[in-house]
Amino acid sequence: MSYKNLEVWKSAREVVIDVHRMTFTLPKFEQFEEAQQIRRSVKSVKSNIVEGYGRRKYKQDFIRFLVIAIASLDETIDHLETLEETGSLNDKAVFELLNGKLNMLSKKLINFLKAVEEKHRV
Repeated sequence: MSYKNLEVWKSAREVVIDVHRMTFTLPKFEQFEEAQQIRRSVKSVKSNIVEGYGRRKYKQDFIRFLVIAIASLDETIDHLETLEETGSLNDKAVFELLNGKLNMLSKKLINFLKAVEEKHRV
């Protein structure tokens, strides 16, 4: 089995693409600040799922990378909220869609972490 078969990875991949595309609609002054930060944090979510899966033989490593992915997801949500609060992301529909996807991914990732903690087998 590959990490590409994981539902949580598939969701993260979709969110990465959506957030990445959204950042190019932001005002120019955000391109070197919040836009770069949110792209890095959201890509970190997906990358840490992959790295954790690659170390799945070692339960504690797997868990550690999933915890990092959750932290990066929290950071991403905070950046999205900042963009909305400052008016840099003024499309309410885009904000609501991305916020909903990020929160759904958060639930999936937390549930995946719990499953790894409880049922880990190599």
